[in-house]
Amino acid sequence: MSLVGEERKDTIMNMLNYAGKVRTNELVEKLQVSSETIRRYLEELENENQLKRVYGGAIKINYDREEPSHLTREVSRAEEKKRIGRAAASLVQDNDVLIIDDGTTTLHMIHFLMNRKNLKIITISVPALNILMDYVNKELFTGEIYFIGGKVQSKHFRTVGTLAEQMMQSFFVDKAFISIDGIMAQHGISSYDCDKAILGKRFIENSKENIVLADHSKIGVSTFYKVADLKKVDTVISDVAAPKEWKDELEAKGVNWIVAE
Repeated sequence: MSLVGEERKDTIMNMLNYAGKVRTNELVEKLQVSSETIRRYLEELENENQLKRVYGGAIKINYDREEPSHLTREVSRAEEKKRIGRAAASLVQDNDVLIIDDGTTTLHMIHFLMNRKNLKIITISVPALNILMDYVNKELFTGEIYFIGGKVQSKHFRTVGTLAEQMMQSFFVDKAFISIDGIMAQHGISSYDCDKAILGKRFIENSKENIVLADHSKIGVSTFYKVADLKKVDTVISDVAAPKEWKDELEAKGVNWIVAE
């Protein structure tokens, strides 16, 4: 494959990450090549397990049909998540009231908050609660902790459901650090779990500033339950830059994209 061909395939994948699907006629117009050439590119990308061909174009592959367990997520992309967590913690100021969502990426930010003063932290994450209580007992954290109760999802070490949502209605916060399962420029942020998505909506509605933490595996992915449009998000923190095709959409929706170093 020539360099031009590889660049065209990169363009196809960027378009796919943007919209979740591509159509052959759109690619013909975009790349100014024949439909036969486009079909060849799509066939090569399918052989590389980059996409799945369908009638009239191709769609993005999403191998995961359900949310992995907390223990599985904990060891996956740990270094990237640590960088994202550190970058997220840098946005926290003394006296902030925070939501720290369930998730192994949000969990990493807690370790970098110990020098902040007078924080109030709300969470649904049992591991986050355990870490915070341990820091309090060691006199490393002097803020206040609020745990949102509700239905326990043992596999994911968190609480969700109607009771959790009702309890969250009583809180308003400065910053919400949100974990997600997928993010797309057009479709917004999404979750595998209905209860988690509904609670995520409440977090976003009751926060002055919404910050999404997403490693590269979440980008260009749309899972079953929508949490919110991107216009509801103020900042995305990731280990990689946003796809080039997202630039205009992010600017139009006022989303700041931070690459964690």
